[in-house]
Amino acid sequence: MPDFSLTAEQEGVRDLARKFAKTEMLPKAAEADRLGRFPEEVLRKAWELGLMNLNIPSEYGGSGLSLLDQCLIVEELAHACGGMTTSIIANCLALEPILLGGSPEQKSRVLSPFCGSYNIASFCLTEPSGGSDAGGLLTRARRDGDHYVLDGEKCFITNAPHASLYTVFATTDPALRHRGICAFYVPRSTEGVVPGKEEEKMGHRASSTSTVRFEHATVPVSQRLGAEGDGFSIAMRTLDQTRTPIGALATGIAQAAVDYASEYALKRRTFGKPIAEHQAIQIKLANMAQAVHAARLLTWQAAWTIDHGKTGTLESSIAKCFASDAAMQVADEAIQVFGGYGYMKEYPVEKLLRDAKLTQIYEGSNEIQRIVIAREHLKAYA
Repeated sequence: MPDFSLTAEQEGVRDLARKFAKTEMLPKAAEADRLGRFPEEVLRKAWELGLMNLNIPSEYGGSGLSLLDQCLIVEELAHACGGMTTSIIANCLALEPILLGGSPEQKSRVLSPFCGSYNIASFCLTEPSGGSDAGGLLTRARRDGDHYVLDGEKCFITNAPHASLYTVFATTDPALRHRGICAFYVPRSTEGVVPGKEEEKMGHRASSTSTVRFEHATVPVSQRLGAEGDGFSIAMRTLDQTRTPIGALATGIAQAAVDYASEYALKRRTFGKPIAEHQAIQIKLANMAQAVHAARLLTWQAAWTIDHGKTGTLESSIAKCFASDAAMQVADEAIQVFGGYGYMKEYPVEKLLRDAKLTQIYEGSNEIQRIVIAREHLKAYA
């Protein structure tokens, strides 16, 4: 069985993230959410403290942390702001395909200079014609001698307007579906790479999101990751690695909802006593606390499984799905504890509900997660 006793180093990492979240993120969270402002100064400070590029080995200039260590950091950051956290950890998602599919020479050429200074990368998989159907890409990669020509559009791309590097998935032939998909890293400076306007979102408004168009963008074969046709496998293995921190992000949002609701319940008085003494409120808080504890443990178990060399497909899907559903439920109950005040933007809990919603959608919707869970579960009975 896993031993989740944290080492002194892990406690230190978590404390660093918690302090950063409280001092740098939380004071700006409400304003960034209201304005839909991308707080680049916060991301720069996160980079300076080693809170970005968490999955990149230290030999390339990253933090080189285990997945469990990453989850400890992500939960603390998300407690302050889910949107900022999404943008801070987006480099982990975007650079993971290079770690998985890149040659030693590619890793050295790309990762070292990228991590050596403040840079942002974006993961370009989702398309307007289909999000969950990752095998049905329409963005084309036409081979022409020693390079490919990319044409197509990606959507809902985190940090795209600010990225200097994109990892892009495109197909040599849509009829081949997953067998025709290739993965590339594409610098922003490549002619024909055109980020679109920023999306106006319900939640995660401090995170920047837009389309990215590829208009006859010429990409050298040397920038392809793995062999032709390896792209789908690289994308799926990437999501197996990066899905677990979304469970941690959702857990951080849920923990914030529990904290705000509990503090409010002890102060708010009705019928002559704090509402925390009313049994109806106690039951709500008990259910909320249970959900957060379960979400955290499922997330840590998934991280531990992957850190010990297993793919963790089942565990990461369970963690992401459960924790994001829990975040929605807990944030909703937090609003109920606050009553009418919870519905007002003056109080923090309505933002938590809006931020929680996205965790059920990105990195594979929870409908897809349940299909993955069922498929992996049934393998034991086949």
